[in-house]
Amino acid sequence: MTEATTVNDDRVHWPSLIAAISAITAVGIAIGLGLPLLSLILDKRGISSSLTGINSAMAGIAAMMAAPVTTWCAHRYGVATTMIWAIVIASLSSFGFYYIVNYWAWFPLRIVFHGATTALFILSEFWINVAAPPKRRGLILGLYASILSVGFATGTLIFSLVGSEGVLPFIVGAGIILLAVIPIFVARRESPVLSESPHPNFFKYITIVPTAILAVFIFGAVEAGGLTLLPLYATRIGFTEAQAGGLLTAMAIGNFAFQIPVGMLSDRLRDRRALLTIMGAFGLVGALLLPMIAPYWTLLAALLLIWGGVVAGLYTVGLGHIGSRFHGTELAAANAAFIFFYALGTVAGPAVIGTAMDLGGTDGFAWALTGFFGCFVVFAVWRLIFHPTKA
Repeated sequence: MTEATTVNDDRVHWPSLIAAISAITAVGIAIGLGLPLLSLILDKRGISSSLTGINSAMAGIAAMMAAPVTTWCAHRYGVATTMIWAIVIASLSSFGFYYIVNYWAWFPLRIVFHGATTALFILSEFWINVAAPPKRRGLILGLYASILSVGFATGTLIFSLVGSEGVLPFIVGAGIILLAVIPIFVARRESPVLSESPHPNFFKYITIVPTAILAVFIFGAVEAGGLTLLPLYATRIGFTEAQAGGLLTAMAIGNFAFQIPVGMLSDRLRDRRALLTIMGAFGLVGALLLPMIAPYWTLLAALLLIWGGVVAGLYTVGLGHIGSRFHGTELAAANAAFIFFYALGTVAGPAVIGTAMDLGGTDGFAWALTGFFGCFVVFAVWRLIFHPTKA
């Protein structure tokens, strides 16, 4: 598949899609297993919660560092080859978390591990965008997002089965990551070829597709901040830890259930920015409702189920919007920028929402979310009015 190759029919290139989705699902399982595992290991080694949080934030920093160089590596060494090396690096470096006891050594280790997984995210999503028929791109991306959410959930399930003792969980995680090499190797001849060098101005995509870039930043901030601080918010308003966990489960179910319908809906729209705006508005309304229905667990769970699913669509639809605008090297570079700003959001979100809760009390959680979505909706509406899509 050359760089000039685009899919102009309705055929689904299944070997490519299976390879890309398998790779990122394996990584999702490993991350779902690794996130609670690494936090518990640090806790057992006597590391404070604040230092654990700082170390965990390196995942976002690593993603921002890896995003600009991933396209260059894919251009020089090939998409499939770069992905296979990223898998090998991620799987081998994961053992470092078990064997390396020094806390500070985990910082460069996080950069290596999460940098490799970021490369897999960027190139998998690029490959999926290339292989998906334009008329069914939203459906394919919705399927991808749903399978990825299942991967994360599977990782947490495996963690509950293997626990945190010994080297077994690391063997399981590394083995799952390595399995992704098989479908990539099988479909390697169908992987996209980036014959042109990526544009040196990585940030030019902010001005070309600003709505999609801001959407994924907001999603990253809300997802990371919400998942991190929702349990704290729930317990502060009087719910038990089990009930707080139930609220997280409701959000996860919504995330899984809504992505395919949202993706299919986006396929019917000429301008996906309109759907991004609607979903941002829904996020804004949901954030405003939080303080009013917070005392009622059932209503709150129902809201988070729908709210979480719709808000997660910002990622799916934003990715589809980029896929409809770019091809070849431009698409790969735009995807890298997309992931970069998602990672930036995951760093900014917990900091902003946590500070809002410190300054404004428990309701600061809802007001910070309101601020994020309010800014996005204002900007998205302004873009729709003053920068309409050209026919």
